[in-house]
Amino acid sequence: MALTAEELLAGTTLTHEVELPASLVGVDGTADVPGRVVLRGLTVRDLQRIGKAGRDDDELAAALIIQRGLVEPALGLEQIAGLPAGVARFLAARINDISGISTPRDELEEMVQAPLARACFVLAREFGWTAEDVSAMTVGQILLYLELAHRGEAAA
Repeated sequence: MALTAEELLAGTTLTHEVELPASLVGVDGTADVPGRVVLRGLTVRDLQRIGKAGRDDDELAAALIIQRGLVEPALGLEQIAGLPAGVARFLAARINDISGISTPRDELEEMVQAPLARACFVLAREFGWTAEDVSAMTVGQILLYLELAHRGEAAA
C-alpha cells in the first residue's frame, strides 16, 4: 500500500526522547539521574540551510544541526557553542541517527557528489550550463531540469 503525501510528511513532526549518559551531565561529570532531551529528525529544508550556512565552517554546521534538531530544551547558537564538547557530539550524533543521515563523512560526501557530478554533466550537455551555474541551483531546480532533459524538452 503506497503512502499518501500526508502520511509521508507526518514523520517530520515525530519527536524522540533521548537520555544523555550520566557521564556527560552534572557537576564534574557525575549525576544521580541522566538528563533527557527531546530531539526531532532534520528535514531536507533543514539540511539545505545547514549546508549553505556551514559550507566553510564545520563547527557552525554542527551547532546548526543541534539547534534545528533539539526540541527541548530549545537553545540558541551561543548556548550551543557553550555546551561541553561531549554533549554536543552526542546530540549531533543522535540527531543524525534520527534523521537517517548517520553515514561516515566520506561516504556521505561520495553519495552526494557522484549524482551531482552526473547532473552537472547532463545539464551542461542539454542546456550548456557550467558547473558554477548548476551549483547555484537548488536541488529542486536541478531535478526539474533533469526531468525536462529526460523528456527531451531541453531544446524547446
